[in-house]
Amino acid sequence: MSAYGSWCVWHAHRLLKIANLIGSISLDAFDGRLEPFDEKVHKIRPQHGQAMIAAEVRELLKDSELISQPKKHVQDPYSFRCIPQVHGASLDAISHVTEVILREINGVSDNPNVFPENDEIISAGNFHGQPLALSLDYLAIALSELGSISERRTYQLISGERELPNYLVANPGINSGLMMPQYTAASLVSQNKQLCTPASVDSIVSSNGQEDHVSMGANAATKAYRVVNNLYSILAIELITAAQALDFRRPLKTSPRLEEFVYNFRKEVSFIQSDRLLHNDMIKAEAYLKEVNIEL
Repeated sequence: MSAYGSWCVWHAHRLLKIANLIGSISLDAFDGRLEPFDEKVHKIRPQHGQAMIAAEVRELLKDSELISQPKKHVQDPYSFRCIPQVHGASLDAISHVTEVILREINGVSDNPNVFPENDEIISAGNFHGQPLALSLDYLAIALSELGSISERRTYQLISGERELPNYLVANPGINSGLMMPQYTAASLVSQNKQLCTPASVDSIVSSNGQEDHVSMGANAATKAYRVVNNLYSILAIELITAAQALDFRRPLKTSPRLEEFVYNFRKEVSFIQSDRLLHNDMIKAEAYLKEVNIEL
């Protein structure tokens, strides 16, 4: 449980940063508004993670030509304007789980416990995995939600709104564009929902009734592991989609920082001019996200 949990929370922090970055590209490519990220909005609802995400998105979009141009629409869909609230809630959850994991790996879970200074051996229950089981279920839910809102942004970008072509098709006609990657993201999001069924509410008796309540935390850990890997795939699909949409906004540019990120990504996955085997692009995009340097 601790080993899986340590791996999962390390990637969770990384994935949240990636989700903020890609979500910002999507917002700009969708011709979104920056007002929902205004500091004043988040001061009147003092949720810690929410304010941090809003500030990060503002910084990511600093000096963007797209975000500063006049807008025709009054508001954006939830998947864009509620990024601070959704990503922020996940940030708070990830922070809590990180604290639990750190306490666990720096604590003692042996049994019995030996206290030589007191000349005592105490048979107790520090082996019980309930703190980790609950936390890993919580982590899976928090990460699953990052994937859920990401897929909705992907859907919005291919929906033909805001003067973007349907499915982001460069050559209309027989080309189907980015329809199938969105299907893939939707499938993975649905699988994550199933993986978020909590393991920690389960228990089964063993050892002739001696072990009559167990945490099932190992199942929570392996499920969280699968959610992490699915989230990399979901965000990779959003990145492919956002980069494609961004190219339809040229010659206008997003912020210098995001332009650099997309420029490096384009070395791995080029603009989709006509239909090709997109499985290869998704694999390359996922590899890019797993290898790219992200400041935590």
